[in-house]
Amino acid sequence: MDDPAGEHPLTAEAASIIPDGLDATLVLVRHGESTFIVEERFQGQSETPLSPIGLRQAGLVARRLATPHEAPALPVPPARPTELVHSPLQRTTQTAEAIEGALRAAVLAPERRADPAFLEIGQGEWEGLHRTEIDARYATELAAWRRRPHEAWAPGGESLADVQTRVAPGLEAILARLGAGRPPGSPDRPQVAGYRDPLVEQPWSIVVGHDGVFKVALLTLFDLPLDRFWMWSMDLCGISVIEFRAGRPVLRAHNLTAHLAGLLDEEAQADLEERSRSGAL
Repeated sequence: MDDPAGEHPLTAEAASIIPDGLDATLVLVRHGESTFIVEERFQGQSETPLSPIGLRQAGLVARRLATPHEAPALPVPPARPTELVHSPLQRTTQTAEAIEGALRAAVLAPERRADPAFLEIGQGEWEGLHRTEIDARYATELAAWRRRPHEAWAPGGESLADVQTRVAPGLEAILARLGAGRPPGSPDRPQVAGYRDPLVEQPWSIVVGHDGVFKVALLTLFDLPLDRFWMWSMDLCGISVIEFRAGRPVLRAHNLTAHLAGLLDEEAQADLEERSRSGAL
């Protein structure tokens, strides 16, 4: 199921998944560190729980989303989220549960539901293998995936076109619920940052997912070809915010991780102490 370079099979469909005139905000949150990430294994759709660090990351991003308007404020409306959607895999479910708990404590908890549309990209024969084993056994396939992700993928895994085919309807359903019963917005409004443009009337939702599937989701929302797959970076428990202005997607923030700064400082200090004990530079 190759997708020749330069082609974008869902160009028309990608445009159609955003309701006409939609005024809303979508927040994407990647899951926390998992045990497979610690072990340097390829995950894909394997079930792997959050590591102790991952649980702390999930708690930090949860608190950030429960207090989005504390400085520095996230660009989201002041209303409670409409829903909390997540991939059904364990690492995303645990992250979403942490977010749900923090939102409930802040009396902001929306409905939480799992949606297989946002499963990570299936990595077939690579799932569960250590990265060095994949380097040794699948060097040609891995090199092709890194250079031409729209044309090559893991043996027995999903192509990006396959992933986009399931992601697009999932996004469409979320956006349809955000726009349900609301009048369409107008493009005749301030479009340049810095001008007063209150978001009071806008609904917003949160999706907790994975690096790969979010890359495809962003390409789909912004009508970009799948060969741009590697243009996005999605850190663990990073936050991205897409606002829809009269049906036009606007990237308001991408891969925010300041809420993890304290944890990163702890890791840096631990590394420094370990180097000091070992005599390493």
